[in-house]
Amino acid sequence: MTTEESNKQRVREFFAAMNAGDVATIVASYAEDGYLRTMGRTLISGQFTRAQIQGAAGQIYEVFPQGIQFTIDAMTAEGDRVAVEAHSRGRHVSGKVYTNEYHFLFVFRDGKVAALKEYMDTERVTDILCGGQRPPSVTDS
Repeated sequence: MTTEESNKQRVREFFAAMNAGDVATIVASYAEDGYLRTMGRTLISGQFTRAQIQGAAGQIYEVFPQGIQFTIDAMTAEGDRVAVEAHSRGRHVSGKVYTNEYHFLFVFRDGKVAALKEYMDTERVTDILCGGQRPPSVTDS
């Protein structure tokens, strides 16, 4: 199996763990110094260490008591990088159905996620996941 095929399989396993709400497997997928960077300027945007991911990942499933499902639409791999187009659907605790479209960039090192960058429609995040709340503007000080 090539590096690209192995890494694509790791991505499939990562999404299977997310769909199952398997926080232990999600966290174990990251290198000790691995991180997640959620793009945009929302209340959930930022860069998160493996320890922070471990502390927060379970909260995602608390706000989606029936789960959230991610579907991989396309994957492209080159070396240690895998680009993923995906979409999600889940019923939020507010009763609203949350859907989003994503681009994920996984960077692997020694079979573990060294970096994961997540791009999505931040307005949907703000509207449903953040209840319409936005972080303070830099000029709001």
